[in-house]
Amino acid sequence: MSLTFFKSEMMSIDTSSLVDKVEESLVALLRERKLGVGDVIPKEIELAELLGVSRTVIREALTRLRLMGLIESKKRKGSVITSPDLFGMMSKSMNPHILDQDTLKEIFELRLVLEIGIADLLFHRVTKEDIDELKQIVADEPPVTQYHIFNIDYEVAFHSKLYEITNNQTLKKFQKMLLPVFDYVHHSGLLKKQSLLRTFVSHKDLVDILENGNPEKFRNGMRDHLENHFARIFDFS
Repeated sequence: MSLTFFKSEMMSIDTSSLVDKVEESLVALLRERKLGVGDVIPKEIELAELLGVSRTVIREALTRLRLMGLIESKKRKGSVITSPDLFGMMSKSMNPHILDQDTLKEIFELRLVLEIGIADLLFHRVTKEDIDELKQIVADEPPVTQYHIFNIDYEVAFHSKLYEITNNQTLKKFQKMLLPVFDYVHHSGLLKKQSLLRTFVSHKDLVDILENGNPEKFRNGMRDHLENHFARIFDFS
């Protein structure tokens, strides 16, 4: 290979490394200046002088920030700070087929922790109409058997309704984004087979608690309801 080729490769590596550092410096600079959503960031030439790099490097670093959703270009204003779509960015890489088993396991665990923790939101925001809808969901569920304690379709329907009741848009987006991962892990054979638990709390039991109980009872009930999932996860291999 020619010397020109190697020089080109080295320059590419050096430039990439520099852009990485400048990107980090830009984020730190915006934080130090306490710029918020809608604020205009300094112009390219000012940033280049401030950081001691070329405008080309600054431009590439700013492009990265635009792709991340941290800034956007506005006519007659320049680049301004925006509120990034965090889940939009995450969803692009949330493909269960390209995630390793440890990551899949941790995402599955995250779902279980979230659903135990939403009890207070549920009790603060649940309505009679919500209770009626949950009752309809559980009324159509197949019975619990020795070898199958839940049906994935009803599991998704019931728990999705719980997220809806919280009226927390971030939680709802997060749950929707992770559903393909839950479904993949459930059907992948990565977890132990289900077994019937002696103290299993059903969806119907949870609806009864939500209608007549309190957040603490619901947390305990949800913990028991999800115990089977935890048991399957701890033997994840």
